[in-house]
Amino acid sequence: MASTDPTSGPEPAAEPRWRRVLVLVGIVALAFNLRPAAVSIGPLLDEISDGLHMNDVETALLTALPVVCFASVGALAPRLAALIGLHRSAFLSLIGVIAGLAARAHVHDALWFLVLSFVSLSGMAIANVLLPSLVKLHFPDHVGTVTALYSTALAIGLTAASTLTVPIAEHGGGATDWRAGIFAWALLAAVAAVPWLGLLRGDRRTHAADASIRGADVARTRLGWAMATFFGLQSLQAYSIFGWVAKLYRDNGFTAHTAGLLLGVITGITIPLSWLIPRAAARMRNQGVLLTALMICYLIGYLGLIIAPHGGAWVWALVVGTGTCTFPLVLTLIGLRTRTPGGTAALSGFTQSVGYLIAVIGPFGVGIIHDATGSWRAPLIVLLALCVPQYVVGMAACRPRFLEDELESAKVTP
Repeated sequence: MASTDPTSGPEPAAEPRWRRVLVLVGIVALAFNLRPAAVSIGPLLDEISDGLHMNDVETALLTALPVVCFASVGALAPRLAALIGLHRSAFLSLIGVIAGLAARAHVHDALWFLVLSFVSLSGMAIANVLLPSLVKLHFPDHVGTVTALYSTALAIGLTAASTLTVPIAEHGGGATDWRAGIFAWALLAAVAAVPWLGLLRGDRRTHAADASIRGADVARTRLGWAMATFFGLQSLQAYSIFGWVAKLYRDNGFTAHTAGLLLGVITGITIPLSWLIPRAAARMRNQGVLLTALMICYLIGYLGLIIAPHGGAWVWALVVGTGTCTFPLVLTLIGLRTRTPGGTAALSGFTQSVGYLIAVIGPFGVGIIHDATGSWRAPLIVLLALCVPQYVVGMAACRPRFLEDELESAKVTP
């Protein structure tokens, strides 16, 4: 099959077809489980907060915890892969997701719930960084297509957690059982670990050549900072939405069930777009047109939520959800802006760890601003204003160039 990606690298080392298929299944299953630990909280936030007697700060911290974990733990992923291998690292990340999800559904203390949420989200953080490297290693000739496949799986998992958590919690027809609603996702994560068991044998530590590019090297490049800032601002937007929009809808008169469905619209539109955007981006030399279209959707959606949050709720959910598809775009750019798996790992680790440090202020800040003003108008205006720098750095990240070339240029420049 001919390559369709303009950044095609060398063919991967010959390996049995069954193993490549198993890798692909493992990547898709892993991606599916990289959001439920975070987004299953939003639709049940009031019930969880009341059930665990959380104060306002603890509740705000819970919504910010995904980006805290991604910032603090994600940077360790390239080093972990270099020590024990990509496949073992992916398997361990899933074990963390499973353990944290299962245990937090049975605790009765807010602090332990936060700690166990950190465990599950840390597993997600490591896997987030590893996925682009796995794609570059096994499918360097089809970065756009495979990224589209796992981005779509991620979007399906995101949508399923957004829309099904409340129905699962209400499965008995009586009072909402938030514990059942969040425990269900541990069972699916356990299923996702199965294909990785078949990939552990023969896994190896990353070759020295693959691990020669470090986060500190990426930090010396303009591309690295453009990617990290773009990733950070798009994550700030997305996790503010995932963490608080269900409560915004409930505060505007919608039931928990309908608020979950509206969040499901936001996440659901990302399913087809997560398939289309990476494949389109891989065929473009400059992805600025795609970015412009997505950022216009944020503009329309936020203005709609400010002006008519109830009357146009379904329309605003659709266009805001389209705006969040800057995420599959930036994931694709990580693979398109590097030439080697080692470069991909380094750029992915730096982009996501620094990016999530930026993003952490989003959901926490939205909660603080809402508490201070008693309104959703002020936090929405702030998110709208942040679209401007996001667009500027995003356009810089869309300019065609490669991390390895910038590093080589830095070496020869006197």
